[in-house]
Amino acid sequence: MAAAAAIYPPLQERPIKNTVVLFDVDETLSKARQFAKPEMLQLLSELRHKVAIGFVGGSNLVKQQEQLGGPVDVTTLFDFCFSENGLTAYRLGEELASTSFIGWIGQEKYNALAKWILHYIADLDIPIKRGTFIEFRNGMINVSPIGRNASASERNDYEKYDKEHNIRTTMIAKLKEAFPDLGLTYSVGGQISFDVFPTGWDKTYCLRHIEADKERADGVEYKTIHFFGDKAYEGGMIGRFIAMRGRLVMRLRIPRIRIGS
Repeated sequence: MAAAAAIYPPLQERPIKNTVVLFDVDETLSKARQFAKPEMLQLLSELRHKVAIGFVGGSNLVKQQEQLGGPVDVTTLFDFCFSENGLTAYRLGEELASTSFIGWIGQEKYNALAKWILHYIADLDIPIKRGTFIEFRNGMINVSPIGRNASASERNDYEKYDKEHNIRTTMIAKLKEAFPDLGLTYSVGGQISFDVFPTGWDKTYCLRHIEADKERADGVEYKTIHFFGDKAYEGGMIGRFIAMRGRLVMRLRIPRIRIGS
């Protein structure tokens, strides 16, 4: 891992100083649950010579490895890897401190939540259902009314159906009514599912690692963060980043960064 990172300048010596560029994964670096194209990975590699780069996504590292790394260790391709919004995190291939959803919520409350979700989905009248309706992750759960085992074509069909019938937003409203005191946030993402996590554990969670970097002996004080994501609207993820850290600079594209020599 260290050898792979060694081909790039040390973080504090990148030409674009005190800046990190973060990318969402699905619908940004790749289509949802599909592989990143070689030209995208090449662009990221060239960009990394100029500025610190990282990804931040809700999925676990195994899925991000499939999408972004393939046969290559994904933690060698980025300076910062923020799986599950940074609850599992790597810096230059080194794992950082992680946080557990089950440790936060407790088994008894989680069991009640999972039982309610499965009962609700069992009673849903939708065209098709597959499997894996709750995916348990280190820092959250992902809930899918159709099931995460759905094929690509089934996902596309469900996405259209969901937009017409508001299946996910209605379910979230019911969850909020059923569990008003758990301190949970529900975030619709992708085509078929939504994430459930403690309030404050969305993609802004990764900023804790970014801000803590300055405390390291080889760390950097990042004053500017460029975030690329597909939810670029007020109330979306960029809006949440700005609300959490007003000093951060957000862009949909990187202005005036020349990749070539």
